[in-house]
Amino acid sequence: MKADIHPNYHNVKVICSCGTQFETRSTLSSGDEMHVDVCSQCHPFYTGKQKIVDTAGQVDKFNRRFAF
Repeated sequence: MKADIHPNYHNVKVICSCGTQFETRSTLSSGDEMHVDVCSQCHPFYTGKQKIVDTAGQVDKFNRRFAF
């Protein structure tokens, strides 16, 4: 393997919109925080609950159009 071509990995804090925090390794600068929208604590695949993320009222617009 070639020397000095691989990125440096640092510990970073990941903060989810649901409030869950955990630490992982990333190529971000050391001490930075990574903000994410969903994590394994709130993702529907892992929780078994459906969560609709409404962006700019698109779900309401769809429901009004098709009368659901």
